[in-house]
Amino acid sequence: MDTLEIPIFPLGSVLYPAGLLSLRIFEPRYVEMTRACIRDNSVFGVTLIRAGYEVGAPAVPSEIGCTARILQWQEPEPGRYTLLAQGESVFRILRRRTLPSGLIVAEVGLEEPPDPLPVADRHEPLAELLADMIEQIGEVHFPKPRRFEDAAWVGNRLCELLPVEPERKQKLLETADPLAVLDEVGRLLKELRDQGGAAD
Repeated sequence: MDTLEIPIFPLGSVLYPAGLLSLRIFEPRYVEMTRACIRDNSVFGVTLIRAGYEVGAPAVPSEIGCTARILQWQEPEPGRYTLLAQGESVFRILRRRTLPSGLIVAEVGLEEPPDPLPVADRHEPLAELLADMIEQIGEVHFPKPRRFEDAAWVGNRLCELLPVEPERKQKLLETADPLAVLDEVGRLLKELRDQGGAAD
């Protein structure tokens, strides 16, 4: 397992590999983090908050998150940034510490990405659903290249779109098998459809 030390940005949402993330940065600790990442073309870590809040005192991060690299940035005024970042690798926090600025820095181990797997026949309807959703929402909101034949890519994009609580999305991020992720996505979609039918 490769390890590295990175700043951690706890959020109320989950980032997946290849996923796009828009951020507005204004807290001094994250402004400094942003400047360093832009200068060094380095990554930071996005983790779901286990306890606490995005703003203010340092939140408690989940142990597993996803590295993010800044693709585009603007500084509309001094000390404020708007960013577009992209998820790269799933990681596990091994050790962490909080700097006097309130920024969390962690030694993380990068998880091995799953071997490329084709979308199974039973998951073809999910790949078709994703293609329809991308067309409806707009391709600009999704990463390129499109990989509808890749089970991990399809699973990650559907996980981003699922209207479920972040804790369930976190469990999907922590699931290493892309086919198991798609199985669970299918179950969640059926559950949501059933709930919608019960409400009608």
